[in-house]
Amino acid sequence: MRDLIVLGGSSHPELTEAICDRLAIKPGEVKLSKFSNNETNVEIFQSVRGMDVFIVQSACGNVNDKLMELLVMVSACKIASARKITVVMPLFPYSRQPDAPYKRNGMPLNRLSPEACAKLAEMQGMPFPHVVPSSSPSSRSPSPTKDRAASPDSIVTRTGGPDARASRAGSPHGYYAGAAGPSRTGSTTSNGAGGNAAGGGYKVWTAKPGTLIADMLVAAGAQHIITLDMHHPQFQGFFDIPVDNLLSYPLMYKYIIEKIPEWRNAVVVSPDAGGAKRATAIADALNMNFALIHKDRRHSTSTLTLVGNVTDKVVIMIDDIADTCHTIARAAHVLTQNGAAKIYALVTHGIMSGEAIARLARSPIDTLIVSNSVPQAEHVKKAAEASGVADKIKVFDVAPIFAESIRRIHNGESVSFLFDIVPIVH
Repeated sequence: MRDLIVLGGSSHPELTEAICDRLAIKPGEVKLSKFSNNETNVEIFQSVRGMDVFIVQSACGNVNDKLMELLVMVSACKIASARKITVVMPLFPYSRQPDAPYKRNGMPLNRLSPEACAKLAEMQGMPFPHVVPSSSPSSRSPSPTKDRAASPDSIVTRTGGPDARASRAGSPHGYYAGAAGPSRTGSTTSNGAGGNAAGGGYKVWTAKPGTLIADMLVAAGAQHIITLDMHHPQFQGFFDIPVDNLLSYPLMYKYIIEKIPEWRNAVVVSPDAGGAKRATAIADALNMNFALIHKDRRHSTSTLTLVGNVTDKVVIMIDDIADTCHTIARAAHVLTQNGAAKIYALVTHGIMSGEAIARLARSPIDTLIVSNSVPQAEHVKKAAEASGVADKIKVFDVAPIFAESIRRIHNGESVSFLFDIVPIVH
């Protein structure tokens, strides 16, 4: 192809090579290194003037370093007069940030240290978090929207009894600590910015880096973004440049019919409500039954409930990210208890951080199938050693869909063609 250069970052050089092989071109010559003080150094050894540049960098490993390396590469191409710069990020960074610091059951998403809670209590002149007695403790707390409509100055809370609070006083996690002792209560103030007419309440806000990441990429010189199965598709709204969020379900469809012999009598399962739309798309395309794992958050310890029938069935769980593998491992135990004969887990991004490999090895999951959106060679090796099963983790290739999207964007063709199953399968 003329006037096309594909540069690869240090996060996943194998994927860059695979994409270039599909395009019948060689990867661009670039040297990535660090100075003695760990600052990033980028050297591009070929001219990009007037060229259509695609930079491949996935958010894996040391994410912050990889992001900074990407920004420097984009800026270097912009300064070198590239005609257009497109960032190809199979796994987009910082796209999974929580929406609120508390879950609906009052448990904190970010566990505050006792010192932080004491400081907040000192600032407010009252215990933190704010405990407002509920008129019916056993019932579900009203939603914040309805509560605000009924009383603009009210505070929606879920409180625990004194015994429950005392039992967590010695918790090593240190959920909360304040003048009135530990509590698991979460609060949502009416004005959302901290403070209310009743008593100056304060809500802890979780920093949202979405707009920051978008602004940094645009400021560096990016003119187009290509990613795969973004955890929150609404994230695209942070950009004022084109964003192509490719879907992996055509590749999953292809893998199921070619690699899973029992698929005709299998059941597609979503391990949580958030992935139901993704899983039902595959179930409908394959004319398969569907089931859902529902997480009941009305109690301090959430419980999982299976909605559907998997007795003596092969189960194919569909999810977008396997980070710590906690969600799919818990879901697999529920499926086993309900009589599932065999369990496959089909996941787009296999990050495998923390104790994910050990948790996967202990789980009833027979095979975890992940894409190569991040490097998987080390994960496959560790999973085989931990579980004693050589094919505990299998990998499907996403290079074809990225290569085709690069070709179409470079030639000015439609990318929506890639969202259809038929051309990829046949």
